[in-house]
Amino acid sequence: MTSEAGFDAYIICTAPRSGSTLLCRLLAATGVAGQPGSHFHRPSLEGWLSAYDLQAADFASERAAAQAALDAGRRRGTGPNGVFGLRMQGGSFDFFRAQLEILHPGLPSDVARIEAAFGRTLFVHLSRADKLAQAISRTRAEQTGLWHRHADGSELERLAPPQEPHYDAETIARHIAELTALEADWAQWFERERISPVHIDYDALAADPRGVLAGLLGALRLDPAAAGVEVPTARLADEVNADWAERFRRDAARAG
Repeated sequence: MTSEAGFDAYIICTAPRSGSTLLCRLLAATGVAGQPGSHFHRPSLEGWLSAYDLQAADFASERAAAQAALDAGRRRGTGPNGVFGLRMQGGSFDFFRAQLEILHPGLPSDVARIEAAFGRTLFVHLSRADKLAQAISRTRAEQTGLWHRHADGSELERLAPPQEPHYDAETIARHIAELTALEADWAQWFERERISPVHIDYDALAADPRGVLAGLLGALRLDPAAAGVEVPTARLADEVNADWAERFRRDAARAG
């Protein structure tokens, strides 16, 4: 498995509301960094197969079915120069690792199995330091159904009919705990696998998307000049997010 780049693949290790849709769309727009996305998002064999219109009955075993889904995902995420891009949310990762262990038994580590499947892989850790802002973003997206907008303000991704957002301290607190745990899981996995990932911060990406993109292309040993692309998404955060954050901090201070 070879490509024109120094890496055959990259995996963006992240959690919801960290800017991964922006980063994936920027990378895809370059034309040199594959088609990154959540190619193995649903953590079940049925979910993998349905994503690629595959039927379990068409395969002699679950192992063969998983291999077919993996191959289909790799094809979907690979660009003309052979580079494969993958976004991996923490909630999808355990099943992904388990399937690779079945498909590539006898190898000593997760990294070895990933590279057996995809070739030489660069790991990217995309995270958001402000967990309160991240949790509010997730809460509001769940309530309103709107997850992303195009740069022109039109809707890019809506998962439910429109609803008015409302402050919900309990849900925000739950998301803070979940997102903090997901980030800790990634940190532990990097340490266990002896990975030094490329770190990308949400705020840096939002402030200078092309600059961050150019840096990542350089890390992939691709031409940073390809970063001169249009920014494809718009931020959803507004004064409502700021008001909720202030209220949550005030309530937390009162609670001691």
